[in-house]
Amino acid sequence: MQIHVVKSKIHRVKVTGADLNYIGSITIDEALMEASNIYEGEKVSIVNLNNGERLETYAITGPRNSGEITLNGPAARKVHKGDIIIIIAYGILTCEEAKNFKPALVFPNEHDNSLK
Repeated sequence: MQIHVVKSKIHRVKVTGADLNYIGSITIDEALMEASNIYEGEKVSIVNLNNGERLETYAITGPRNSGEITLNGPAARKVHKGDIIIIIAYGILTCEEAKNFKPALVFPNEHDNSLK
């Protein structure tokens, strides 16, 4: 049997922009993507702590150390600049693999999205 497990999480990061006219996705600071082991094009879940919205999209790389977290396309309707979100990516593992797996968890500074 295989199960879905949390592979990566960026916990409590501030939305810096929402661009309705972009094709789609979430733009994430490259340093945050690297630290959390999230890859460009990878499917991610977004949980908005301000309004309870949950959505799925894919990650694209933003400028390194910019603090950028921008929801693009239709997802821009689910957030506002300044909202606090959690970004989660999942992996599929066997039950045996999951017993010893350790996810990449990142807790950035909520004020500027920098790594602590």
